[in-house]
Amino acid sequence: MEKFTRLTGVAAPMPLVNIDTDMIIPKQFLKTIKRTGLGRNLFDEMRYDAQGNEIPDFVLNQPAYRNAQILIAGDNFGCGSSREHAPWALLDFGIRCVISTSFADIFYNNCFKNGILPVVLPQEAVDYLMEDARKGANARITVDLEAQTVTASDGRAFTFEVDPFKKHCLLNGLDDIGLTLAKLPAIESFEARARAERPWA
Repeated sequence: MEKFTRLTGVAAPMPLVNIDTDMIIPKQFLKTIKRTGLGRNLFDEMRYDAQGNEIPDFVLNQPAYRNAQILIAGDNFGCGSSREHAPWALLDFGIRCVISTSFADIFYNNCFKNGILPVVLPQEAVDYLMEDARKGANARITVDLEAQTVTASDGRAFTFEVDPFKKHCLLNGLDDIGLTLAKLPAIESFEARARAERPWA
């Protein structure tokens, strides 16, 4: 998993509330178990019309936001079913951070396990960043996980809270497998000792 330390990038404003996981990645794209390739179908029903043509008004289809790495979203982002494909699709598109007033619990935890930082801020702060993001590609927002700050393009900074363990994992690029492998010497030592003490097992 890629580490997340500090990110400066374009933020796309998505003021909709209750953006659920089916909106993020519709159910017909869940057949794969690969983490790559889902970015082209991120927000599929909002990005494309029935003929597969881009809908110009959708924010990620606009030139200023095609390379956005941050989403500023409405309340209750990632609600709905617990599909892990949702953070996979965001990450494959290039989104490394989502900022909202609240997230669905399962989606929130899945983000940390896939290298995405979900930031919870008060409504006033989200509103401010949403307006900042509407300035387009010239308004770049900085998210610093170590300092736990989000800084708008004009220099105004907002502090956010994050669980220390989740922060440690994201700073060091540790998903569940990475956490296990970090204990590999202890695991191998235990297995060697167990074989010697219980050769019949």
